[in-house]
Amino acid sequence: MNTTFSCVGCGKCCNDHHVPLTLAEARMWAADGGQVIVLVEAFLANGLGLPMQQREHAERRSIVVRSGACEAHVAITFAAYNVGPCRNLDEDNLCRIYQRRPLVCRIYPMEINPHIPLNPAIKECPPESWETGPDLIIGGELVDQELAGLIQRSRQADRDEIQAKEAICALLGIRTTALKGDGFTAYLPDMTAFAMVIDQVAQQPLAGSGGEWVFHVSGDDIAGQVLAAGAQVATEAPLNYAFISLRAA
Repeated sequence: MNTTFSCVGCGKCCNDHHVPLTLAEARMWAADGGQVIVLVEAFLANGLGLPMQQREHAERRSIVVRSGACEAHVAITFAAYNVGPCRNLDEDNLCRIYQRRPLVCRIYPMEINPHIPLNPAIKECPPESWETGPDLIIGGELVDQELAGLIQRSRQADRDEIQAKEAICALLGIRTTALKGDGFTAYLPDMTAFAMVIDQVAQQPLAGSGGEWVFHVSGDDIAGQVLAAGAQVATEAPLNYAFISLRAA
């Protein structure tokens, strides 16, 4: 597969996308007056919620926690909360913070997850973006080595920062996760508290609270599987989060 790409500046990728952030980027986003959304998913130690071929990548970007009588692997994403145009997009669809834009913005249109191939058909870029420009992929391989390095940096940050993210979640009272593939739990923390907690964890890294996590799931069938594995399932209506279902209607 050969793919060319050239950004035409349409700004579509800067609308209605929650952009994953590193810890430093999340802190900067909060300092700039933006909102960060916390997205949480997990799979069980027995593999529930995870295709086997994705296990290595998923384990490397998650942290092992307790849920009831079993272990779970929790993955936590801090993302820029963008409903509508990104707050840094100007009237000409140009980025006001281009020189310090998040890593994931620099990587676009490539995917971070090694199990998700680039598919121009599902991108919002207009057709002309893919008709001209420099080679992006030749023979199925990414040819831009600088871009490949950015992708590796993003993946490494996911691995290196997961313990700090779990400690931050503990201090913010975030303890409910979705089952990977079933959905996400989504939190919109107060940004003043969020920034303070990031600073606290940065100054004195925590090993994690050791507190248990519970699962919010989409239906009784999924709940039965989670409970059978020994994990805890939330029984109360969400108070400080929303559940984003990935389950087909």
